[in-house]
Amino acid sequence: MLVLIEYRIAPEQAHEFARAMRALRLVRLRDGAIRWGLFGDTADLGRYIETFVVESWAEHLRQHERMTVGDREVRNQATAFHIGDTPPSVSHFISAYAWDDEP
Repeated sequence: MLVLIEYRIAPEQAHEFARAMRALRLVRLRDGAIRWGLFGDTADLGRYIETFVVESWAEHLRQHERMTVGDREVRNQATAFHIGDTPPSVSHFISAYAWDDEP
């Protein structure tokens, strides 16, 4: 499954945000992510998308359960850069092939 999290960041804080996200990357990978990425929108300098892939929905739910106090602190430090009235937007995607009957 693919998880996408959209952040709004003040452009002048982009460097510090990216540094904080490197620490969050290690948490995501240690907790079961197979792949992780952070992408900036070239048309909107304040928009960033974090992506990570986990094996299944069940594994993603386990990621939530495995978060330690230290992991939460790393996540909170990264998300503290988010600006706006609402929290970062989170989307979950399941592979289109999950329902494919073909081998």
